[in-house]
Amino acid sequence: MSRKAEREVQTTKSVAFSLRNVLNKALDEEPLCREEICSLLSIRHKEDLGALFETARILRTRYFGDEVFLYGFVYFSTYCRNSCAFCLYRSPNDVVKRYRKPDEEVVSTAVELAESGVHLVDLTMGEDMFYLRPGDGPLLPDLISKVKSSTGLPLMVSPGVVSDDILIRLKNAGADWYACYQETHNRELFSKLRQNQDYDLRFGRKVFAKKIGFLIEEGILAGVGETVEDVADSIEAMKALGAHQVRVMTFVPQPGTPMSTWPRVAGLRELIITAVFRLVFPDKLVVGSLDVEGLPGLESRLMAGANVVTSIIPPRKGLMGVSQSTLGVDEGLRTVAAVKTVLQELGLKVASHKRYRDWMNRVNVMQEFSYNPR
Repeated sequence: MSRKAEREVQTTKSVAFSLRNVLNKALDEEPLCREEICSLLSIRHKEDLGALFETARILRTRYFGDEVFLYGFVYFSTYCRNSCAFCLYRSPNDVVKRYRKPDEEVVSTAVELAESGVHLVDLTMGEDMFYLRPGDGPLLPDLISKVKSSTGLPLMVSPGVVSDDILIRLKNAGADWYACYQETHNRELFSKLRQNQDYDLRFGRKVFAKKIGFLIEEGILAGVGETVEDVADSIEAMKALGAHQVRVMTFVPQPGTPMSTWPRVAGLRELIITAVFRLVFPDKLVVGSLDVEGLPGLESRLMAGANVVTSIIPPRKGLMGVSQSTLGVDEGLRTVAAVKTVLQELGLKVASHKRYRDWMNRVNVMQEFSYNPR
């Protein structure tokens, strides 16, 4: 064997040994340092990836057994005041279909999702000031109240950056979760992605929302020019925020946007980040979305440690997704029934509603205690 080959063998053994130490540390739920997180994010060899994903599944099973949570998705307004470089629904884009769904249609769709078995309804819109305008009162809290009373389910809202007063009204109306993704925690990259937006203002909305009792989902994009170090920074920011649910989605270039010709990265990056999320946040909710690859991509996300399936959309409602606005929707491939078939093949199952509410209640009690120690 040549000296070069010997060095390569020794290097491989060293990397494998180091990886096993890091994975064992994660299994013992000892905090991983930045260098360890970066090393995990840099894994590329098949055997190492297998060990990473297996560790993620072990930790998921430790806290959630074989149960998975399902989120219904209602994108009820595709109007937005922002000009995000990555988003199909950016204000200047004239190739996108715009709509505002009537309240009655939103409520009936939410009821249909509830009856199909989802654990939560995600009410998503662009930063559409139509729903937040002053006068007799913002329309969004009224819509939340209607959906809440009609479904009885936990609700997530994604209204973008809104005032303290609006957040309080949304909470009082019955919203449980607030999603306001930063997409990256690299300030320079943030300014390129979320053009003419304030990084601190956006992040601060989540801090305030958490303080008044919201559960918080934070998310990033993969494949937008981020580095391994940037992802590590995002993980640290999510820890500092105390996010209850974390999400990564592979960027899909959108027509009519400044990033329409951006090269799309392989989906492996999203899977690695998903698994590292599970290692760093073993008891939190980690998302596997149907919005990037549809139903065919669900198995890989679950095998990487995700325990929440999002972007479940009922067919033939005229509702859009985000990354892949119509992928599999009207074909019925983004329904609870379709998801169940994948879960069964993997030895997983849909959790009971009680299980989801118990998790939420436990987190809420811990959150209240952390802000009001006795």
